[in-house]
Amino acid sequence: MHVQDLLQLDALDLTLLWGEGPLLTREVSGVTATDLADPERCLQPGELVLSGLVWWTPDADRTTVDRFVAALHSAGATALLAGEKTHGTVPDVLVDSCRERGIVLMAVPAHTTFRAITEAVHLRQWGDLSRRPTGHHALPENVRTELAGLLAEDAAPDTLLDRAFAHLGGPACYLVTATGRVIARTPAAPHLPAEQAARELTAAAGTGLRIEGEAGPYDDWQLSLRDPADAPPRVLHEIAEVMAQYRHRVELRQTAGRRAADALLALAGAGGSDGPADGAALEAALHACGLPATGPYRVVAASGGEEREQTVRALAEALRHSPGEPFAAGRLQGGEAVAVVRTDPDAEDGLPLGERWPLVHACRPQTPLHAGVSGPVAAADGLTSALGQARYALAAARAGAPGGARVTSVEDLSTLGALLAGVPADVRTAFSSRVLGPLARAGSTSHRMLLETLESFLAHHGSWARTAATLHLHVNTVHYRIQRIETLTGRDLSRLDHKLDLQAALLCR
Repeated sequence: MHVQDLLQLDALDLTLLWGEGPLLTREVSGVTATDLADPERCLQPGELVLSGLVWWTPDADRTTVDRFVAALHSAGATALLAGEKTHGTVPDVLVDSCRERGIVLMAVPAHTTFRAITEAVHLRQWGDLSRRPTGHHALPENVRTELAGLLAEDAAPDTLLDRAFAHLGGPACYLVTATGRVIARTPAAPHLPAEQAARELTAAAGTGLRIEGEAGPYDDWQLSLRDPADAPPRVLHEIAEVMAQYRHRVELRQTAGRRAADALLALAGAGGSDGPADGAALEAALHACGLPATGPYRVVAASGGEEREQTVRALAEALRHSPGEPFAAGRLQGGEAVAVVRTDPDAEDGLPLGERWPLVHACRPQTPLHAGVSGPVAAADGLTSALGQARYALAAARAGAPGGARVTSVEDLSTLGALLAGVPADVRTAFSSRVLGPLARAGSTSHRMLLETLESFLAHHGSWARTAATLHLHVNTVHYRIQRIETLTGRDLSRLDHKLDLQAALLCR
C-alpha cells in the first residue's frame, strides 16, 4: 500500500497536514507506534510512525521537535501520524518541521485509535499480497493457501513456521525476540538457549529479518535462518509477512490483557494502612487476567529510566522466558511498572528473574533497569502486602546498582546493609547525621580519624587489640579515640544496641 491510501479510508478520518507529490505515493513497509523523543533506533525504512506526542509539551523549544522529526527522516520513515488526543491538536511547530524535512504529516483524531490504523495497514498489506498475480509470488500458491488457513485457525507459531518452510526441505529457522527468547522453531532447528540466541542476533549470524509489530527494543521479533542459502530472499520476506500477521493477533490479545492487568494492579495498589484491598475483587481481577485463583503469587516492581511504557515491555519480556509461570504486567496509576506472577509451588528458588535480566538489559545497555521481587503470598488478599515488599526490594536494587541493572528479591535482604539499601536516600542521610552527630560531617582531620577508628573497631567486633594492630596504633590510643566517639555521639560502645545504631549509621552514609 501507499501513504495516500490511508487518506482514502473514511473510517480512520485522517487529515493531511502536510505532504505532496511523490512523498504520498511511497510504499509503506509497516507501522511503528512510539513516543520516544528520539525514536530512530526503533524504526525501519518505509514505516509509518504513530505518535501520541507525549514527548512534546507546549513549553518545549523547537529543538525538541526537530530532533524527533530528524530521527524519522534518518530512519527513512514514510509518514508521521500524530494523535490529537494528548494536546487537542497537532502543534504548528511540528507541521513546520515536517515540511522542512520532507516528512508527510497526518492528524489522527481522538476517536481513531492507533490500533485501528495498525489493523487497517496490516489488512491492506495482506490483501495486497494475496491479490498479486501468481507469477509475482515467491511462495507457491498451495503454501500461501495453507498458511492463510492456519492463520484463520489461530495456529501455533511452530506450526506456521514448519509449514512455511516445508516446501524448502524444512531448514533450521527460528522466530526469536531481541532477548533471545525462542517463540518458534522448525523441526530441524535444535534447541537454542536464550543466551546463545541473543549472542547470534548481536553477531548477525545467518540471515535475520525483522517481523513488523509494535515498537520496542526489548520485544523486537526476528526471523532467523541459520543458512542464508536455505531460502531465497523473496520467500523469506513473504514468510516474514505471514509471521507479522501472527504477531498482530498476539498483540491484540496482549492489549486486552494489559487492560485487565492495569485493573488488577489498581486494586492491589488501593490497599494500604487501612488494610488489604478487597479480596473478592482481587480474585475477580486475577480471573480476568487469566491467572489461577490460588497462589503462590509474587509481585515484581521495575524501573527503567523515564520511559515507563518501555519498562513494562522489558518486564513482560523477561517474564515470558518462563512460559510455565503466567503473569499480568501493567502500570500502577502512578506509572510504576508492576507484574503479578503466579509462581510454581514446587520451585525451590522462587522466581528466576535475575537470570534473564541481563539479556533484557543488553537490548538497551545505556538505560538503567532494576527490579524488585516480593516474597510469595498464598492468596489474592496478600497482593497489597507483596506490592509493598516489591517496591522496597526495587529501591534496594537501585541503590545497589544505580547506573546498571539488578534484580533484588526480599529474600536477598538478609544483611543489615541490604536492608538499609531500600530506605530512601534522604532518610538514610538524616539517620546517619543524627546518630553520628559531629562525626557525620567529618570536616576535620581528627573527626576523619575517629570515623576510621570506629569503622575498624566495629569490623573487628569490638576487639581493642585487633583494631590497634590494623590501624598501627597503641591500644591506649584506641581507648582514647573510642571514648571521644562515645562523647561526640552519645553512644556506649559496650552496648550491643548502640553498636548496631552506629553500624547502621555508617552504612547509611
